[in-house]
Amino acid sequence: MRIGVPKEIKNEEHRVALTPGGVSELARRSHEIIVERGAGAGAGFADREYLAHGARIADSAEEVFDRAEMLVKVKEPQANERARLRSGQVLFAYLHLAADAAQTEELATRRVTAIAYESVVGPKGGLPLLAPMSQVAGRMSIQAGARCLESAAGGRGVLLGGVPGVAPAKVVILGGGVVGRNAVQMAIGLRADVTVIDRDVDVLEELSSRYGSALHTLHASGGALEQAVLDADLVIGAVLIRGARAPRLINAEMVEKMRPRSAVVDVAIDQGGCIETSRPTTHADPTYLAHDVVHYCVANMPGAVPRTSTFALEHATLPYITTLADLGTGEALRSDAGLRAGLSVCRGEVTEPAVAESLGLGHTPPEQILGIAPCAA
Repeated sequence: MRIGVPKEIKNEEHRVALTPGGVSELARRSHEIIVERGAGAGAGFADREYLAHGARIADSAEEVFDRAEMLVKVKEPQANERARLRSGQVLFAYLHLAADAAQTEELATRRVTAIAYESVVGPKGGLPLLAPMSQVAGRMSIQAGARCLESAAGGRGVLLGGVPGVAPAKVVILGGGVVGRNAVQMAIGLRADVTVIDRDVDVLEELSSRYGSALHTLHASGGALEQAVLDADLVIGAVLIRGARAPRLINAEMVEKMRPRSAVVDVAIDQGGCIETSRPTTHADPTYLAHDVVHYCVANMPGAVPRTSTFALEHATLPYITTLADLGTGEALRSDAGLRAGLSVCRGEVTEPAVAESLGLGHTPPEQILGIAPCAA
């Protein structure tokens, strides 16, 4: 299979979908890999390294898109990239379609086979291709939040961990999944006063057992959530519903009542955000004030640490890329229900029910498109 690796063009996005080592693994299996010139530079990989490991270097994105049967990317294709896609081409990347009607419509119109990293389900459940970037984003959320609380960033001028005789900042983390757990670890490590809120009692019990009295846990009932948010210096939005738009847990009225110059970091912004006043920002311009609260809503947070993120991402994605290339897309999707769960658009149809529901669109089950007989009742 001819596999294309274009250079990422989203604002300050320096990750790359394959390292030279990943190229070597695929080339060893007789696949052709076409890497756009400079695609790996932001993550510290030179073109000569890709050449030495068996890649072909293309001088332009157009050449990569024109020649590739499967495109592997990090972030969703931007408008000018979508214009280069063609019918039957496979796109394997983070897509976050539930919050992006324009992208969904164009992928369907161009009859692309679009497989979303964030929706692939692992053999033991969970989201194995989302997890590594959720780990990075969860840890980065506390770093970003700490900066937002500094007066130079418009914040309250509060040190996250305090000092002897001065209370630490109050950090509230909405969601105890992968992002939330990593945010908890970092915030407690910096000696903040940390509360995690989740609706799953088992998650709260697990976190409480691990951190003991260093962590406060609350069930996500409306009253408890609002009181915690209003008392917080920093709120981390770390909620996720697979494939769907993030639920709005904090409305504008609650934000307006928060402490002046407190901060929110909405890690769920890729899926539309879990705070009503959130809107996507970039690494170049990461924050804004709304109701006198500092908002950090960068939609590609792990892009700020591209080398760490690239290695972590490839460790998770390479086995799936290899399966798609070795078996062919159709057979790979038929044989692996977890990979098939990531199929979001195919042959002009939306195949992910959560995306269809979020956008008010029709839905065609992937099994129907792939010709898989339904299981007997």
